[in-house]
Amino acid sequence: MARLTSDTPVSELNGVGKVRATQLAKLGIATVGDLIYYFPRAYEKRGEIRPLREFDTDRCCSYLLTVSTEVRNANIKRGLTISKFRAVDNTGSIEITFFNSPYVKDVFHIGSTFRFWGKASLSKNKLQMTNPKFEPYVDGLSLPDFVPIYPLTDGLSSKQIDKLIKNAINDILPDIIDPIPDNIRLDNSLPTLTYAIKNAHFPDNDEALLKAQRRLAFDEMLYFGMGISMSASQKIKSDGIKLSPCSLSPLTDLLPYELTGAQKQAINDIYRDCVIGKDGRVSPMARIIVGDVGCGKTICALAAAYITAKSKYQTALMVPTEILARQHYAELSRLLGALDIKVELLLGSTSQKEKRRIKDGLASGEIDVVVGTHALISDNVSFASLALVVTDEQHRFGVGQRAKLKEKSSHAHLLVMSATPIPRTLALTMYGDLDISRINEMPAGRQRVDTFVVDEGYRLRLNDFIRKQVSLGGQCYIVCPAIEANNDEEEFVVDYATGEVISENSLNLKSAVELANELSATLPDISIGLLHGKMKSAEKDAVMSSFASGETKLLVSTTVIEVGVNVPNACLMIVENAERFGLAQLHQLRGRVGRGKRKSYCVLVSDINSPKSKERLEVMRTTYDGFEIAEKDLVLRGPGDFFSSVSDDNLRQSGGFEFRYASMCDSTELLTAAFSAAKAIIESDPGLENPSHQNLKKEIDRRIHIASSTIS
Repeated sequence: MARLTSDTPVSELNGVGKVRATQLAKLGIATVGDLIYYFPRAYEKRGEIRPLREFDTDRCCSYLLTVSTEVRNANIKRGLTISKFRAVDNTGSIEITFFNSPYVKDVFHIGSTFRFWGKASLSKNKLQMTNPKFEPYVDGLSLPDFVPIYPLTDGLSSKQIDKLIKNAINDILPDIIDPIPDNIRLDNSLPTLTYAIKNAHFPDNDEALLKAQRRLAFDEMLYFGMGISMSASQKIKSDGIKLSPCSLSPLTDLLPYELTGAQKQAINDIYRDCVIGKDGRVSPMARIIVGDVGCGKTICALAAAYITAKSKYQTALMVPTEILARQHYAELSRLLGALDIKVELLLGSTSQKEKRRIKDGLASGEIDVVVGTHALISDNVSFASLALVVTDEQHRFGVGQRAKLKEKSSHAHLLVMSATPIPRTLALTMYGDLDISRINEMPAGRQRVDTFVVDEGYRLRLNDFIRKQVSLGGQCYIVCPAIEANNDEEEFVVDYATGEVISENSLNLKSAVELANELSATLPDISIGLLHGKMKSAEKDAVMSSFASGETKLLVSTTVIEVGVNVPNACLMIVENAERFGLAQLHQLRGRVGRGKRKSYCVLVSDINSPKSKERLEVMRTTYDGFEIAEKDLVLRGPGDFFSSVSDDNLRQSGGFEFRYASMCDSTELLTAAFSAAKAIIESDPGLENPSHQNLKKEIDRRIHIASSTIS
């Protein structure tokens, strides 16, 4: 049999038949290399053995126990079985119960010792444990301290994936080539790739796991940095479309407010790029406007569209959702329409008759500005004179998507917008292929949203507060970290928001579906909507439209409302399990309220006692400037918050790199080192043609291929 390699189909592994290969394919695992890079989502830390007298009823723990009675099996109603026996250590005794597992009678025999993993409970002063996990203990043979927990699909258990990965690692790990040059690895005190892969799956101890995670985080950041650097080095050097000088007074005179200094500077940046240029020559603009939710980025894009239309050219504005497209269309058509600039809206749901009319208008040049969703990048949409491409909510689009729109005119200018406030040094890195304009001022009159941090003990008062706000005519958001209740068996996991090993159950994890049902019973007189990412686009738009119109008073949602419409009437934001969110994300969510005249509030609900999590939530309670929050989070957590917030469904900024370990990185120095190394490599070898860089090029190509195949 030929020796296995990273490119070997996973079906050639022992124990992988047709059915198993199909199951693995659902997880994105097609080759042996895919399998060994399929890292755990969490770990059960079973190495800390606890004596029974120190039992913990709040979380799963490990107990080394000896079976002291025979297993008793009994049938109970509806064909269910129950199996019970007692086990002891030198500090106490516990009754262990298994449901629908009659086979345990042949596993547990008097005198045999096992390591049990489960949550103890007290009933009538008797210690009990139900359906614990277990491993036979043989004196002199050690059990692993960490047990990896993998993302699963139907028919595959974490234990089965564990076994397959062990087999794969044994077969190919010695032959894996490390793409990163030794000098870069040693300069940054990083372990070898084989060490990192092995200990990311099966760490020997905490230190080994941290070393492995640090190496894998560096890899992700290095490859991402190289992708950005390559993109920047390949920037179009050709001439762009030179727009005509014009006064913006006709537009600004229509505004009911004065532009902030930061807005004026961003518009000046755009004007300089598209009209003035450098040395009389205009290159295609590639600029991003970064600023808080509600800081006024849209008016900058509107000004750019106005300049473009006055030069007799067209603008295309692409946004991620239909409801956001309608909001932008309403604002652009109101202001630009008053200046005889024709604006149209093109959506997937637009009728075929309307689509034909709009497409004809774009092709003939009759339409000056079109606002739309992904419908704009359809092959049958053509423009007579497209000179400006604008994408809103930049992190929701891939480089490929914005490039496809820009292909409608190779010399068109590009303007992208992001509402994630990020430190300037990090922004320069993450958007290395774009020039940056930062809007760090809020419009006059934008009120502060009072922020509070509470625990579950405030639930009744929270419900009363919701009633009060609705009775006064306001509307409320409640954001949950999960769509549905987590039915996974694994309860002891690593909280990647803090880097700590915690009990997931102890967090009382809130799901949107459950909470919406619960509140419908608790607050029957309030109209409640439910919004989450698994809903179809039309369903999401309908729910959000109902909320925007005021028909729905309370919206229970996941973070999909992070990209949402402007609802000035919304005055209360409640975030459940707030410790699960990054600060940039929490700040984005808080920005959904306080957009009208009503006094507004944000309540962060968290039961976790982690000092690091408490410190982060205290930053949210006391700090309101998005860029200041970003700087503080960079100090507290490193760049992880920003990677996780922009890598939604795989990082789209560089064609689809997926960040896993980089989103847990707590070292700004590691980030800087990775990007410095990336920049140095690309400056010395832009095409990665040097023989010493061939493995790097192959790895970047592999990652882009995997990520792009998983992006819908």
